[in-house]
Amino acid sequence: MPNLEVEGKSYEVDEEGYLMDWQNWNEAIAAAMAKQDGLELSQSHWEVIKFLREYFEKYQIAPMIKILTKEIGKVLGPEKGNTKYLYELYPAGPAKQACRYAGLPKPTGCV
Repeated sequence: MPNLEVEGKSYEVDEEGYLMDWQNWNEAIAAAMAKQDGLELSQSHWEVIKFLREYFEKYQIAPMIKILTKEIGKVLGPEKGNTKYLYELYPAGPAKQACRYAGLPKPTGCV
């Protein structure tokens, strides 16, 4: 298994870079993953990451994009609950990339 080194600690990730244990996650891990992708996380990114972690804690599953947009729209408003907005934040795929940054497993239905 590959590892991700963050602040002197090593975290086990799968071959696609997803954290193997979502409970080991911290904000420094998300920032390090984003930096590897050439992104700097803004407050808008953190809103989505926080939403995903809360959703996962409640349902024990990472939502696919269709559910993600619908649920974010309910919580953060329709201007944020749409694919255009989410792809601007997470160009590699909102559900896939945001879940990786949030330390969650890859959503089902994501290729």
